Amino acid sequence: MTVEGKTALVTGGSSGIGLATARLLRENGARVAITGRTAERLDAARSELGGDVLAIQADVSSLGELATMKTVLERDFAAIDIVFANAGVALGTPLASADEATYNAIMDTNVKGVFFTVQAMLPLMRDGGSIILNTSWLNQVGAPGRAILSASKAAVRSFARTMSAELIDRKIRVNAVSPGSIETPIHRGTNQTEEEFRAYAARVGSQVPAGRMGKPEEIAAAVLFLASDASAYMLGSEIVIDGGRSEL
Repeated sequence: MTVEGKTALVTGGSSGIGLATARLLRENGARVAITGRTAERLDAARSELGGDVLAIQADVSSLGELATMKTVLERDFAAIDIVFANAGVALGTPLASADEATYNAIMDTNVKGVFFTVQAMLPLMRDGGSIILNTSWLNQVGAPGRAILSASKAAVRSFARTMSAELIDRKIRVNAVSPGSIETPIHRGTNQTEEEFRAYAARVGSQVPAGRMGKPEEIAAAVLFLASDASAYMLGSEIVIDGGRSEL
């Protein structure tokens, strides 16, 4: 599953699944760019990954910042072979109390951000490239208190199909990964100790048929597969990596 000599963009690449994916793509020969909203986290991720990684501060919900991202990538990479539209947010939205601001925060990043990230990258993408979208196991189940988050991820799942159909003449493949509960910063509470997080992970893991939360590296491996020629016969597909939570 080599991506030797290819160029890759990972949005939300400063932590969690995005950081693990950027690392794996780089280890397998790709030249990698990452984006993130926070300069401090981006700098830390770039130091961890290596100085040849291109770090771009950008909020995917802002079309202006996406345009700047495109300009930087065109200047430094000229063209892109792989896009992992990973940046996203996860917030609770109980039906009785969710507000408009929370709705907008989720939809602007998870839906608008994904759509316009792909749109911004299309002029730079080489024919035959691969686009991978990050959905969620929530797009398949009815999880109380997560209606808006689940709907946003269902929209992204639909994008994998419709974008693949629209880009088929350019042989650009669009597929999705669908993570379950993964041990990433998005699951960590503010000022939460490692002991508290381990207790949380054990509690959540007990709800998963596999008996544990997943690791970011397990999602990264699926992204690498979809980015490589090993998945050349996959179009509009979704790989579910959730320890059986949505299936069993």
